[in-house]
Amino acid sequence: MARTDFGPPDYRQMIPPIIAENYGKWRYHTIPQPGVLKHFSESGAVLTSVRVASPRLVSTDFVRDICDIADEYCGGHVRFTTRHNIEFLVSDETKVEPLLGELAAKHYLVGGVGHAISNVVHTQGWIHCKSAVTDASGLVKSIMDELHDYYTGKLGVPARLRIAVACCVNMCGACHCSDIAVVGIHRKLPSIDHEMASKVCELRSTVASCPTGAIRPNPKLKSVEISDEKCMYCGNCGAVCPAINTMDPDTDGVSIWVGGKVSNARTTPKLSRLAIPYLPNNPPRWPETAAAVKNLVQVWAARAKPGERIGEWIARIGWERFFQVTGIAFTDKHIDDFSHATTTFRTTTQFRL
Repeated sequence: MARTDFGPPDYRQMIPPIIAENYGKWRYHTIPQPGVLKHFSESGAVLTSVRVASPRLVSTDFVRDICDIADEYCGGHVRFTTRHNIEFLVSDETKVEPLLGELAAKHYLVGGVGHAISNVVHTQGWIHCKSAVTDASGLVKSIMDELHDYYTGKLGVPARLRIAVACCVNMCGACHCSDIAVVGIHRKLPSIDHEMASKVCELRSTVASCPTGAIRPNPKLKSVEISDEKCMYCGNCGAVCPAINTMDPDTDGVSIWVGGKVSNARTTPKLSRLAIPYLPNNPPRWPETAAAVKNLVQVWAARAKPGERIGEWIARIGWERFFQVTGIAFTDKHIDDFSHATTTFRTTTQFRL
């Protein structure tokens, strides 16, 4: 078969020599200090990973600075994790302390390893997503300004903590499986410019774009109509038909979800569930959202057992107790009445809230 340049290069061409030489031979790792992992191989080789938070949406200067640091201390080897952490892969132990010193001098946050908050994963937001309800990167900045001590290890948490921000309910940012998720929400039925829709929208695609079947053709207007009873305000229709507007600055906001995780350690993976139905979309600092997330972290950190993720802690104490200790009001919005839902918070008559 002829060789081509299509697709990504083979990852084995880019991994550090020490990893290639010890592939499949790594025995264990330790965490000598926050943000630092030491990996030990059967051959006696040692690799040190130094983890740094990144803002995800970065400038060219930031990338060049990271690459310069990697060239000096790591032989040019650096990687980005799935949650936007940067890991410097150091094979020469004598360079670990100088690397940490330079990172401190440049005010980079070192941490996010073990029982700590990992870097916050987020979606595109207002930067360049046409369906964004809110500014995901701005929310992350506001939240991490309140919680960075949990990332660097100055403040401890009982277990790993994953936070995610999605700028709309389509949730392309792993929000459905994070310990705490902040999700932008529309709360008003999309408006339709029927004259525009008849000229610029492909009506079959518009109808097919709705996951709940809320859109149907309107032959009289050569447009479509939307059922308020079926619409879940996801904004999919606005992505395929520019005549449909889902945005409303007076009613759009954010919601907070809790208890999700990908890991199958101790318990099976979990999907996050609604904790706070609505908070105002209040840029540039989102004080209500930042305070709510901080409260959740503090209550969990004070009450959970060692190694207990947020979802596991909630499962142990029960949802009634969760709402009580966090001070979150239980409302009718917490009762899942979506037609395709399988369960609600409880399927028992003993659910009193």
